[in-house]
Amino acid sequence: MRDRLFFLFTFLSYCVRIADAKPQTKEANTLNHDLTVGKPEGVLWRFCLPLFGSVLFQQLYNIADSLVAGKLIGENALAAVGNSYEITLIFIAIAFGCNIGCSVVVSTFFGARDYQKLKTTVSTAAVFSSAACLVLMGAGLLGGEALLRLIHTPRELMADSLLYLRIYVLGLPFVFFYNIATGIFSALGDSRTPFRFLAASSTANVGVDVLFVAAFRMGVAGVAWATFLCQGVSCLLALAAVLVRLRRLETREKPKLFDRGILGQFLKVAVPSMLQQSFISVGNIVIQRVINGFGSAVIAGYAAGVKLNNLVITSFTTLCNGISNYTAQNLGAGKQTRIREGFRAGIKLVWTLSLVFAVSYFFFGEPLVRFFIDKPTPTAVHTGVIYLKILAPFYFVVSCKLAADGVLRGAKQMRLFMIATFTDLILRVVLAIFLSRTDLGATGIWCAWPIGWSIATLLSLRFCLTGPAKKTDLPPTLQSEGCAGKPLSRSREGKPEREKKLDFSEPAV
Repeated sequence: MRDRLFFLFTFLSYCVRIADAKPQTKEANTLNHDLTVGKPEGVLWRFCLPLFGSVLFQQLYNIADSLVAGKLIGENALAAVGNSYEITLIFIAIAFGCNIGCSVVVSTFFGARDYQKLKTTVSTAAVFSSAACLVLMGAGLLGGEALLRLIHTPRELMADSLLYLRIYVLGLPFVFFYNIATGIFSALGDSRTPFRFLAASSTANVGVDVLFVAAFRMGVAGVAWATFLCQGVSCLLALAAVLVRLRRLETREKPKLFDRGILGQFLKVAVPSMLQQSFISVGNIVIQRVINGFGSAVIAGYAAGVKLNNLVITSFTTLCNGISNYTAQNLGAGKQTRIREGFRAGIKLVWTLSLVFAVSYFFFGEPLVRFFIDKPTPTAVHTGVIYLKILAPFYFVVSCKLAADGVLRGAKQMRLFMIATFTDLILRVVLAIFLSRTDLGATGIWCAWPIGWSIATLLSLRFCLTGPAKKTDLPPTLQSEGCAGKPLSRSREGKPEREKKLDFSEPAV
């Protein structure tokens, strides 16, 4: 256990040095970074690198929980945490929708230099997120046991799964408002500040996990309370930094606290993103129910494997959120010509990452699975390894889908985005149920992932390359005020710049 923790801290220290490396351009040293100027590939890579670092540390919360549960408590504790995790993903999905909705709309107004509407967007998103959070907390606290029974949680896992779930639900306000804060930072072109907060709190979470479980003997509750405490600190620090940053953006009039029109723009992006993540989570719950029928050893093996797979998918998703911010800022500034180049740069970025993960998981899956489980059964190890071997080669495929989805979200082409997403989900769930009943057994469940990914990727790429490229989707700032083709009178730094017409003649991808 000590060797594993040392490895984690060494790896994370290396990630901090890479992701927090000082930028080489003068522009990148400002507080808010303009994604509408500079070479698209360089701009996007510098912006997305800290986002990837943030993903690693965000996943560290879940990995640390699983590692400590599996090594210091036992296989059943790991299975209980993994079982509850599928339900918590629904809550995270709603928070993620608020994050991306706020981020895309704020990016658009930031690119158009409309700081008054930018601030109104922030407060409107905060009001909506507060209401959504309260509803979810009530549902989680009152209906948690029913949800666990719905997925056929084994009797020996029920108590620990319910305990972990209830403590997690108490920390939902931290999850929601941290996501809002990071969405604002990303919209302003600053991916470095939230990375620093998350790096500190995630690293601390590892130590607090060990302290609560090993020293205080708190069991699964200790794992949950450690996450609650560290996420709370990270959230409060991020909110304080956001408020300071927003005060530096000067406006002529006091912004509105709430605006229905802006709420509509926020929901246009947020709701499809929420539905996407929520239905994926619901689909995962259905799949978890199927997996639960194969016993606790298979559940534990899947719990270890899915943590590693979620690290990959979350990495792709977060990097592609950066592509959404890049797309929205450039649309807000009327610079569609840069978006196709940014999409190509994004593909290079996610493929580089795909190569690393695919090789690691395919050839070194067994030690990675054993990393999470103390004295694992052969069935648990075999389950996790086969799961990773089946999925790893297809990371190149799903990464293309998520990059295309990033452009579609940034351009507000949400209908097309939803079609591809639901195609993937429906195929995965239906095939998982069907194939699990064949001679393949549990292995058949894992085969559903590549099939769903492949078909949905074809749709996303087609929509990305023919939808936004054929039809210009002007940002709401320009549409509502009729300023397409109007000059921008001042630069980001407040210096006068020459008036020039905005060019909307090029395709948006």
